[in-house]
Amino acid sequence: MLLNILVLILTVAGMEIAAALIHRYVMHGFGWRWHRSHHEPHQQRFELNDLYAVVFAAIAIVLIALGTAGAWPLQWIGAGMTTYGLLYFVVHDGLVHKRWPFRYIPRRGYLKRLYLAHRLHHAVKTKERGLSFGFLYAPPTETLREELRRRQAEPASADAATGHRDVGPVDARGR
Repeated sequence: MLLNILVLILTVAGMEIAAALIHRYVMHGFGWRWHRSHHEPHQQRFELNDLYAVVFAAIAIVLIALGTAGAWPLQWIGAGMTTYGLLYFVVHDGLVHKRWPFRYIPRRGYLKRLYLAHRLHHAVKTKERGLSFGFLYAPPTETLREELRRRQAEPASADAATGHRDVGPVDARGR
C-alpha cells in the first residue's frame, strides 16, 4: 500500500510539471483555440477551455480502469491525476477564478502567491509572451511583476509594428 501511495504522490507532483508544460506549449500554442476562452471575459458558466479538464479526466478514467483490470500501477497514476484535478478545481477554478459561490481572496502565504501569480498570468491577453504557467506552483510574485513590467516596457517587434500591446497594466496586487 505504501508503494501505491508513493506512486499517487509522485503522479500529483509530475502532473504539476506536465500541466505547466501543457499550459505553456499546448494551451498557449496550437491549443489556443480552446484556451482563449479562459483569457477573455465571459458570462457563461462553462468555457471552451473546460474541454481540457474533460480530456484529462477521460485519460485518468482509462488509466484507473486499466489498472483495476490488472495493469498495476495505472490505477494509482489515474488516482494521482484525479487528485491533481481536484486540487486544480479547488485552487484554480474556485480560489482564483471564483467559479464557486465563495469569494475568498487570500491575504498572505502560499495561496496569495498562487492567486497573484495567476492574476499576473492573465495580464497577458494573447497566447504569446505569457508567464507563470504552473497551477499549484508559482514563482515569487515580485519576480513575475518585474518580468511583466519588462514586457510592458519592451513590446514584441510584431506588437511594435502594429501598436498592439498584449500585456495589460499591472497594479500592486498584480491586476
